[in-house]
Amino acid sequence: MLPTPPQLRNRRLQAADVLPPPSDGRFHTTAAGISSEVRERMGTTYKAGCPTPLSALRYVTLTFRGFDGKAHTGELVVRQDAVAHVTAAFRRLFAIGFPIEEMRLPGTRDMNERPTGDGNDTASFVCRPARGQTRFSAHAYGLAIDVNPFQNPYVKGDLVLPELASAYRDRTWHRAGMFLARSAAVRAFTDNGFTWGGTFSRPKDYQHMTLTGN
Repeated sequence: MLPTPPQLRNRRLQAADVLPPPSDGRFHTTAAGISSEVRERMGTTYKAGCPTPLSALRYVTLTFRGFDGKAHTGELVVRQDAVAHVTAAFRRLFAIGFPIEEMRLPGTRDMNERPTGDGNDTASFVCRPARGQTRFSAHAYGLAIDVNPFQNPYVKGDLVLPELASAYRDRTWHRAGMFLARSAAVRAFTDNGFTWGGTFSRPKDYQHMTLTGN
C-alpha cells in the first residue's frame, strides 16, 4: 500500500478516446465475434489453456458517461451469454450518469505492468488466476468486469490494488465513480444478475462485478 498522491485523492480524470464517441450523445451498443484485429490487440490476455474458447467470446462496444460529463464509446470482451447482462447494466449506468474514466481492451503491456501504477481501465476478459489462488478468475471466463479500479480498489488487510489507491479505502468519503452499498450504480449490476465484490467478507473487491458469484 502506497500513499495516494494529493491530486488523485478525489480522482476525476478522463482518458483519451480509443473509439469515436456517439454523435448523438445517446447510448449505443454492438456485439460481434473476435476478429483477427481484436485478437491481436488482446495479446497475452488470451493464451493456450484458457478455459473459454475465442469462439465463445464477443467484442462489445457500448456508450459510457465520462468524468467530463460527455458520452464516450468503450470496448469490452465478454462471454457470449453475458452480453445481454453487461449491456443492460451499462445502459443503466449511462442513464444515471455514473462516470467511468476509461474502457478499453487490455493487452500484453497491461499484463506486464506492476500494480504500483495508477491505471484505471474498466475491463472484463483477462485469462488469469484469481488473486492469490490457482483456479481461474471469473475474468478468464468473460463473466466479470472491474469498473473504475482506482475508485474501487481491491482491499485485503494492508494490501490495496492499485497500490496508489489507498485513499479509496475510506468508503465513507463518497466520491464520483465509487460503487457504494445500496447505490443505484451497484443495483444496475445486481438487478442484472451480477454479484458485487464489495459484499465479499474478505477481501473487499469493490471494482468487481461477477456473474459467477466469485
